[in-house]
Amino acid sequence: MRKWLMLMWFVGLLGTTPVFAVQPDEVLPDPQLEARARTLSRELRCMVCQNQSIDDSDASLARDIRVLVRERLTKGDSDQQVLDYLTARYGEFILLKPRFEMQTVILWLMPAAFVVVGAAFLIVIARRRPRGGEEAKLTPMEEARLGAAVRGKDE
Repeated sequence: MRKWLMLMWFVGLLGTTPVFAVQPDEVLPDPQLEARARTLSRELRCMVCQNQSIDDSDASLARDIRVLVRERLTKGDSDQQVLDYLTARYGEFILLKPRFEMQTVILWLMPAAFVVVGAAFLIVIARRRPRGGEEAKLTPMEEARLGAAVRGKDE
């Protein structure tokens, strides 16, 4: 029984190993160019999967973009030229980390704005909350009613 459990555990571990989408036929012979291509591939979004880089995606469009990146690098383009080319072709959405520009300023500043608004909200709530150490003062009408209730019980 123990051997079966160990075997099932081992098979489960095999299923959790990371899968690399880059196929052997895509790899460039020059290791420096390949390293640049892999770095760029990690910065580009798969247009099909949308939350994966093209380096991790098995989608055919991701493969096409990986091949395109490698073609541009072998032609002599710099990393920035490759990113500019793909951004012009697919839009800012292809970048996993969008650039800080006028069109993306809301995207970059919104998390900070939420934190500031949330902190201000908590400060306002904390200031409006009554302090625990202070005694609440009764109005004269409440004191009279309390006195009548106490006298009524004592009799």
